[in-house]
Amino acid sequence: MAITLKNAHDIEMMRVACRLASEVLDFITPHVRAGVTTGELDRLCHEFMVKEQGTVPAPLNYQPPGYPPYPKATCISVNDVICHGIPGDKTLKNGDALNIDITVIKDGYFGDTSRMFIVGDGTILAKRLAQVTYECMWLGINQVRPGAHLGDIGHAIQTHAEAQGYSVVREYCGHGIGQVFHEDPQILHYGRQGTGIELQAGMIFTIEPMINAGKREIRTMPDQWTVKTRDRSLSAQWEHTVLVTETGHEVLTHSALTPPPPPGSSYVTSFAAAA
Repeated sequence: MAITLKNAHDIEMMRVACRLASEVLDFITPHVRAGVTTGELDRLCHEFMVKEQGTVPAPLNYQPPGYPPYPKATCISVNDVICHGIPGDKTLKNGDALNIDITVIKDGYFGDTSRMFIVGDGTILAKRLAQVTYECMWLGINQVRPGAHLGDIGHAIQTHAEAQGYSVVREYCGHGIGQVFHEDPQILHYGRQGTGIELQAGMIFTIEPMINAGKREIRTMPDQWTVKTRDRSLSAQWEHTVLVTETGHEVLTHSALTPPPPPGSSYVTSFAAAA
């Protein structure tokens, strides 16, 4: 699949879709608490997408080759689940750490983003892992500019994660996105500086590092979707969709409650640009 450089119309449409995806996370935030099931969170998100936004939940019935159809509107990955956690009857309890991953389709364009949530007080380990993973995502974003290379993104993420004693999942990566859910280029969250494809203005892709507190090895559950850490250690993930601009980058998945970037991050958003 060739890399598609987005034109001005594509970019405007992606700004809308990505903002809407982020607004789903704003909406669900007060509902993430002890005693709620992941299935109920999914139901609330689904209803908000369809009835309030007029968007389509992209994961629902998504079926890559070799997989069964994905059965829910969101992915909710709790504790040792790395990604693709299927919402269901699991009840959240105090201290749980979870990622909620949202992708919506609006007028044929996909917006994709995820955030970490910690239920109640949380453990020091969970809070630190979530924070370091957030820093990893932003260190990757800060590499994005014309003339940089994909390996620069992965190198920045891997270097920070491993310096903190964590590991980077290698089987899953970020991806190009637009009128197709997953397209080239693949955005690895590990790598060497100066290697890989050179970035060009008009590229849009996700940066979504999955960082484990323990070892990086994974295990896939019998449902063929849910992916867990093999050693049962905690895992965390954050995700933004990013546009390569003529002078740097623009974070597209931004809304009113989007957490601020770590100090020192270069932070340009479509939200700010529209103000």
